[in-house]
Amino acid sequence: MGPFRPTHRMLATYESGMRPIGSAVRRIPVKFYRVAILFVLFDIEIIFLMPFAVVFRDLGFYGLGVMGVFFFILTIGFIYEWLVGGLEWE
Repeated sequence: MGPFRPTHRMLATYESGMRPIGSAVRRIPVKFYRVAILFVLFDIEIIFLMPFAVVFRDLGFYGLGVMGVFFFILTIGFIYEWLVGGLEWE
């Protein structure tokens, strides 16, 4: 709530004492976000496999069927991303 007296040094982009080269804000291609989201999604799906591996013998054929459906959906998603080029890095 005090007085605001901006100076050139206070308004500088970086406070390290070095003059910035170029703009501080750069546009990041959408491909980086897409790869990051794919990584998080596949990572979460793999994390779901750990409880299944722990109680595999207790679940029986029902658990095997449910995980088969889960793997099928995971495989369909992986194949889709492969076909549309989401895993290609240029």
